[in-house]
Amino acid sequence: MVFRFLLLLWIAFPLCAAEIAGVKLDDMERVAQTELALNGAGLRKRAFFQVYAIGLYLPEKKATAADAIGAPGAKRVAIHMLRDVGAEPFSDALMSGMKDNHSESDMKALEPRIKQLAATMAQMKEAKQGMRITLDWLPGAGTQVTVQGKPTGAPIPGEDFYRALLRIWLGENPVQSDLKAALLGGRS
Repeated sequence: MVFRFLLLLWIAFPLCAAEIAGVKLDDMERVAQTELALNGAGLRKRAFFQVYAIGLYLPEKKATAADAIGAPGAKRVAIHMLRDVGAEPFSDALMSGMKDNHSESDMKALEPRIKQLAATMAQMKEAKQGMRITLDWLPGAGTQVTVQGKPTGAPIPGEDFYRALLRIWLGENPVQSDLKAALLGGRS
């Protein structure tokens, strides 16, 4: 009887795989009919401010940046805001992270889609404390931004664009090196 109760409790409440700055990240999430595993999670800091907790979800765990970026199938970056940030500074930070990890010609090729992402982010006006923003790669559709579980803007085409986004955190020049390690399953 106790075993049944514990089993029902386990099914009813998803396992929390990580807790970052008070944010609980589930062990698994479903994207595009695919179960994704939490590859790693960490804390984005700027100066002495905690900006957001972030989790990387992949079809299977990967220990290297190249393997995580190149993993086939659906993927998710889940961002949990820990402070209010205007949409423009939030977008600018993403663009800066992309620029730090791509050549000028790569950025030129990505430019129309970067503008589409900036327009999508502008729709939310502000990334508020407690807000959950996901960046999902949906094979056959593109990069879908969701805010509080609701799709925002049209999907942005091209897996190369999603990989460019992942390089913000996992590239040769990540926004924060200990965050890169954490997203690859290490400690932040």
